Amino acid sequence: MKIIITGSLGNISRPLSINLVSEGHQVTIVSSNKEKSDEIISLGAIPAIGSVNDERFLTDTFIGADLVYLMVPNDFAANDLRGHIKEVGEHYANAIKASGVKKVVLLSSIGAHIEKGTGPIAGLYAVEQIFSKLENIDVLILRPAFFYNNFYANQDLIRHMGIIGSNYGADQPIIMVDPKDIAAAAANKIKEGFTGKSIFYIASDKRLLKEVAEELGKAIGKPELPWVAFDDVQAFDGMVGAGLPEEIAKNYVEMGTAIRSGVLWEDFDSKNTVPIGKIKLEDFAKQFAIAYNG
Repeated sequence: MKIIITGSLGNISRPLSINLVSEGHQVTIVSSNKEKSDEIISLGAIPAIGSVNDERFLTDTFIGADLVYLMVPNDFAANDLRGHIKEVGEHYANAIKASGVKKVVLLSSIGAHIEKGTGPIAGLYAVEQIFSKLENIDVLILRPAFFYNNFYANQDLIRHMGIIGSNYGADQPIIMVDPKDIAAAAANKIKEGFTGKSIFYIASDKRLLKEVAEELGKAIGKPELPWVAFDDVQAFDGMVGAGLPEEIAKNYVEMGTAIRSGVLWEDFDSKNTVPIGKIKLEDFAKQFAIAYNG
């Protein structure tokens, strides 16, 4: 098949592209960075350099494709993060319709069944609604859990204060996923084929946050590392102090309140979904230790 991958050489798009190339598919990788071209070619894929905000570029790139994998890239400069996410989703949908593509894999998020109160995930709710209305197009929506990678942002907090935490508590459960497990699941669903509109949850592990602190602590030689719950103001101030723009910090705090309330996991849990990913917390802890010590 001729497959288009958005997301440049990101944590999901790279392993997904490698997998699809190995299966014999013709893969084109969309990137806004021309300097990625040589690396994309070295993977056996075709670079398409342009902006996801440019519908003409997207349409031209999508024409003739059998399937397109779509993800909305982060934009920390956005003045309205949720609005940015929805806008890119609209560009994607318009390009899909104009190009005649009939199959789409859309990267969304756990919690995207909720319209508001979830920070950036509410933007993905809006994108899901846009794609649910597309006629005569098969859409597989992927809803991965909380990325393990998010814990990398706690490295300075651990180094300087000897704690890890956020605006949710140690005794609360968290459902996590590794990007490589997302890529593997996406590749498998593409290989299996899909029709109509469907949603697929992807998770690697489900643990309590105090267990997360324990496993990461053991991996970096701090076995007593505690998970500390901050209030929303403390969490916001800490993120801004670490260099995040206020708009991004505001959205992340709101996402944290959704984790704290448990509402983010409700649909996942109601379906008795079992984590299928191979990379468990202990495996990620080893990767975390390499980054922390490096």
